[in-house]
Amino acid sequence: MSDILKFKVQFPRRPAYSLIMKLIVSLLATATLVAADSRKPNIVFILADDLGYGELGCYGQEKIKTPNLDRLASEGIKFTHHYTGAPVCAPARCVLLTGRHLGHAEIRSNGDSKNGREFPGQWPITGEAITIAEVLRQGGYISGGFGKWGLGPTDTSGSPIKQGFNRFYGYNCQRNAHSFFPPFLDDNEGEETINENPIPGHQRKSQGEVKADDYRAETYAPDRILEEALEFLDENKDQPFFLYLPFVEPHVAMHPPQEWIDRYPKEWDEEKGPYRGQNGYLPHPRPRAGYAAMISDLDEHVGSILARLKKHGLDDNTIVVFTSDNGTTHPGRDPRFHIGGVDAPFFNSTAGLRGWKGSVNEGGIRVPAIVRWPGKIEAGSTTSAPSYFPDWFPTLCQAAGVDAPAKLDGSDLTPALTGKSFERSKPMIWEFHGYGGQLAVIDFPWKAVRQKAKSKKPGAWELYNLKKDPAEAIDLAKKHPKILSRLETVFKEDRSPNPRARLPLYDQ
Repeated sequence: MSDILKFKVQFPRRPAYSLIMKLIVSLLATATLVAADSRKPNIVFILADDLGYGELGCYGQEKIKTPNLDRLASEGIKFTHHYTGAPVCAPARCVLLTGRHLGHAEIRSNGDSKNGREFPGQWPITGEAITIAEVLRQGGYISGGFGKWGLGPTDTSGSPIKQGFNRFYGYNCQRNAHSFFPPFLDDNEGEETINENPIPGHQRKSQGEVKADDYRAETYAPDRILEEALEFLDENKDQPFFLYLPFVEPHVAMHPPQEWIDRYPKEWDEEKGPYRGQNGYLPHPRPRAGYAAMISDLDEHVGSILARLKKHGLDDNTIVVFTSDNGTTHPGRDPRFHIGGVDAPFFNSTAGLRGWKGSVNEGGIRVPAIVRWPGKIEAGSTTSAPSYFPDWFPTLCQAAGVDAPAKLDGSDLTPALTGKSFERSKPMIWEFHGYGGQLAVIDFPWKAVRQKAKSKKPGAWELYNLKKDPAEAIDLAKKHPKILSRLETVFKEDRSPNPRARLPLYDQ
């Protein structure tokens, strides 16, 4: 006891003690900041389904409410010339996840796996395919996918669990995703029944009153998918994660929550009346309000993800990317509506661009793209850098500090994201085998397009100057034959044959 008392008497005076304590606290704080700075950034990649270039407020939309995505754009960077990998679901996802453009991709059009089940899934990517999830996993990330997959059933090499994801929940099969009240959702490589009385994604009602409640069941799949995504985020907040969110909205069938429908004017739908399913998918009593509601519900789900990141203090160390897999849906047999009852002209969904989903014209492949990364990306900035889906693989590898695989087709977008000069390593290429076969090459501002590429009488190459003519209204092929010849040569030299996607024009 006397030694203790002696120690107390001889302890440094209060000013010196306070100085020592402040120094210790400062050193600990510095060590904490260094540890935080050295941690790999989390990655959240959100992919909308069939969202048009002009369907967000930050891209000029005046009717549909998208406050969360508009805020995301105000806090990050907005791309004005970003392109999907393909104008329909499965090949766009293949290009995104493998970093190989359509001239090299394993999947070049939608195609069913045909394994005999009602919802078997699409044609699988092979075990040799390398996905961004696999590379990030090797670099110390845990990966979760929540939403629509479309790259192979769970019992094939295309299963997300076999392609680098630690966790998957959602729609493995794109056709199951035609209903937002499906019988089940895929849970890793099993299934979870979510509706005992599911709603098929395709029905017609030629007569009588169309009621939205007739096409609803117990569990709304987008909400259930969001729950699982948030749980993944909660469970993995203390380690680097790759959260891939291929949400299903606003792809039809159209049956969004009633609360969002009620927020839009009834007058919108008085002119045309209800949609009866005549252009496919489900009827809806207020199709214009219904479509706007789907996009607003998507926006609300994005807001939930952003709020959870903020709750866990992850904002400053998380890259958030938002984009769409292709443009808004195309016209159907009834000219008053597009497929599924969508009225894209009413919303100016393509912002004046030519074409729709299924087309390599601008309206089918130019998509919104927003990226937020505090401290790295200037808030409220915009870039006109020409970019597309293959670019995300090398870009995210660079951000994560992992080596990208060889033979990727994309360019690292880091300079464009951070306001520096950006140049593509090579032109952008599309070899799309759906809708008659369509080819495109962009070496900005020049764009070459070829329609009916798989026909016995293929169309001639067309040429457009996107800087002067973003609507692709003036074909300059005859005026600039040398430019067109150069772009066709680029296409021929930067592609490879695919046994499942033969292209007689160039497969010699």
